[in-house]
Amino acid sequence: MTREDLQFLPISINVTNKKILLIGGGKVATHKGTIMARFVTNVTVISPDFTDEIKKLPYTFIEKEYEKSDFFLVYVCTGNHEPNARIKVDAEELGILTSVCDAPMLCDFVSPAIHKEEHVTVSVGTNGRNAMQSVDIRNQITKLFQDGTIHL
Repeated sequence: MTREDLQFLPISINVTNKKILLIGGGKVATHKGTIMARFVTNVTVISPDFTDEIKKLPYTFIEKEYEKSDFFLVYVCTGNHEPNARIKVDAEELGILTSVCDAPMLCDFVSPAIHKEEHVTVSVGTNGRNAMQSVDIRNQITKLFQDGTIHL
């Protein structure tokens, strides 16, 4: 499969009472964790060390190296390609959905750029091809809500 063939189905997943794992304690994991915190708190973060910023998030933190675990959803955000690929293989063996930051070819799912306004969530995705384009379009949508062009 080539990157051009990669397709992601835009869906919303019910993660109520599901175990979500975020692997990594640095800048990349902090960014992903901050976005996720708008929607979920049932997240366990595993890393040998954590930034002060990530520890402010409403999650459970376990200071350790990654090991195979039984989780529903895994975000791999170590910032290191070698362990990211190994974690993806481990998760795949266990049937766990995995998103490897900055590696759409390794992803079972990707996170879109999101704007949330009351009960409405608007997501913009590019099939993992151009995250910055998704963010730019999401920001345009946000402005439409802010200036009153779009009303709920």
